[in-house]
Amino acid sequence: MKRLAVFAAACVIAVPAYAQTIASVNGQAITQAKLDQFVALLVSQGAQDTPELRTQVKQEMVNRLVAVQAAEKAGIDKQPAVTQEVELARQGILVRALMADYLKKNPVTDAKIQAEYDKIKAEQSGKQEYKLRHILVKDQKAAEDLTAAIKSKKVTFDAAAKKDSIDPGSGKNGGDLGWGPTSNYVPEFAQAVEGLKKGEMTSKPVQTQFGWHIIQVEDSRAIKFPELSEVKPQIEEMLRQQQLAEYQQGLIKSATIK
Repeated sequence: MKRLAVFAAACVIAVPAYAQTIASVNGQAITQAKLDQFVALLVSQGAQDTPELRTQVKQEMVNRLVAVQAAEKAGIDKQPAVTQEVELARQGILVRALMADYLKKNPVTDAKIQAEYDKIKAEQSGKQEYKLRHILVKDQKAAEDLTAAIKSKKVTFDAAAKKDSIDPGSGKNGGDLGWGPTSNYVPEFAQAVEGLKKGEMTSKPVQTQFGWHIIQVEDSRAIKFPELSEVKPQIEEMLRQQQLAEYQQGLIKSATIK
């Protein structure tokens, strides 16, 4: 009776271990633990852990193992190009995991985000943005003639832009470029804009790499800096990338490279 009880207890202990194998492909086991890991990865990427997902994952694991076994039987895993690709994939996974681990241990805090936001806001303080129109032509003489015609009111800026501007984006809209800081434009263009007052037009065409521009400042205003809540994700990601870059540089400096 005692021996029977011991045997029953041994069976109870053995059941969980046996139950860990959920499928077998040519004698090679697929375990519950591996299935759980696959599902956890998909869940971390936004999937929902459902019976349907687990069924799909199990089938996918079976399909993959069948294909992997066939590849190994054919010796494909020994081919130089394949072994190199596998090693590169391994390195990529390790690098991503290393960076994720570093960020987990060194998170970007709200205090760091606030400090960076305040710094950028201070740098932008007092800067202007402009509502602009421009006419772009290839030839200097054509630009000078158009400038003279607009000044003498023989043609409006709007009409000249629609007829003669080679800028396909703004030309059809009368040269309208909308609102924006001068940092949006090439240096020659930006310098010309900053030298104009509201309502003024360039007295001479401005040459850039794109051609010759006639520029008109319709209006200007102080740049309205966004609230922290609007830009927090972008600042957080920027700081993450900065931290990772510094971490990588530290690793390189501490390594012995010959």
